[in-house]
Amino acid sequence: MAAQRSPGPDTDLRGRTALVTGAGSGIGAACARALAQDGAHVLLLDRDAEGAAAVAAEIGGEALAIDLGDLDALAARAFDADILVNNAGLQTVAPIVDFDPAMFRRMLDIMVTAPFLLIRAVLPGMYARGWGRIVNISSVHGLRASEYKSAYVTAKHALEGLSKVTALEGGPHGVTSNCINPGYVNTPLVQKQIADQARTHGIPETDVIEKVMLVESAIKRLLEPEEVADLARWLCGPTAGSVTGASYTMDGGWSAR
Repeated sequence: MAAQRSPGPDTDLRGRTALVTGAGSGIGAACARALAQDGAHVLLLDRDAEGAAAVAAEIGGEALAIDLGDLDALAARAFDADILVNNAGLQTVAPIVDFDPAMFRRMLDIMVTAPFLLIRAVLPGMYARGWGRIVNISSVHGLRASEYKSAYVTAKHALEGLSKVTALEGGPHGVTSNCINPGYVNTPLVQKQIADQARTHGIPETDVIEKVMLVESAIKRLLEPEEVADLARWLCGPTAGSVTGASYTMDGGWSAR
């Protein structure tokens, strides 16, 4: 189990249950670790059963092997949590004319419809307790567009809208809903894009990070998952009770242009 630290007054989540999707690696795993360190019991949802189980064993959480793309099965499941982090995602890089319609639908299923179903599932319990935190891991692509990412940009823009509606409906019940909008984060999802980006843009793989991923950023480095998790931890904490309906950019200045 990971070493525990004493939660501070702005991050004390003892007695809370957190559900984190895509928690087997990357940003999801970092969020699970951060919330567990602050005292929450974490449910780690991922289609990668082995990855989720490994992180769960490390932090004393509970792994749930679920494919968020199976919407009927997801809708039939019951979930109860004080905190929901909608993080799971996937990426495909291709021009619109070549984009597989089935992949487009799957990406929206996982990054829009699945978060809706999970929010719908946890809100009644949050309303009954008069407290809840929903953090949607969006992207700078929830605010800006890039070529060759039609499904991802569409999904993240939709997630922004879902988050804001949740904020308006949840506010009177003590429930907040916010988005975090990172630029490129050093995760398996981003690393897997490099070959696709190189092929689509017609450049060497060694040039992708500098000439494609970070070209719009003032700070020329990839984010680390722990940096995103640190903001998520604060948004879930006691002092963020009036922070809702917002989108927090962590994009190295990309969206400042």
